[in-house]
Amino acid sequence: MTDAVTPRLREMRWWDIDSVLELEKDLFPEDAWSRGMFWSELAHARGAEATRRYLVAEQDGRVVGYAGLASAGDLADVQTIAVAREQWGTGLGGRLLTELLRAATAFDCAEVMLECRVDNVRAQKLYERFGFEAIGFRRGYYQPGNVDALVMRLTDPAASLRQEAASLRPEEDDQGTDTHG
Repeated sequence: MTDAVTPRLREMRWWDIDSVLELEKDLFPEDAWSRGMFWSELAHARGAEATRRYLVAEQDGRVVGYAGLASAGDLADVQTIAVAREQWGTGLGGRLLTELLRAATAFDCAEVMLECRVDNVRAQKLYERFGFEAIGFRRGYYQPGNVDALVMRLTDPAASLRQEAASLRPEEDDQGTDTHG
């Protein structure tokens, strides 16, 4: 468990990429995103035409989590959520997901999609708690390990946020997740 300092969420910027990559490679050694992938996503995260929202969670000057969302029309896609192992079970994954759903609502998205490794039950439980439902599979989605992805969908992210806010109790907030989308 970490100290009592709650990680601070803020917008991911280019100078965070090295720290994010370090965490990325620790959590996803086989299918880690590249530096270029993060640069490309951040290029679409600022300005009037922004279609992305990327966040980092920082504690004691160290990145301990990150998350990203892409939007197109009325559909958003959770691109990634990652939480440092020492933060699992602290509620940080849920905080990051809440911010992504707020961004989806701000982008006027009616639905949010994501892919989750079929072997990541902890992440699936987090998404289900927020109202995501399994709608299919993508065979061999995660490479090079050839791991299937569970495709999940949330309709009406704004309603999910209201429901989560009404039901959230810190002692029940059990979502550190290392899921990629």
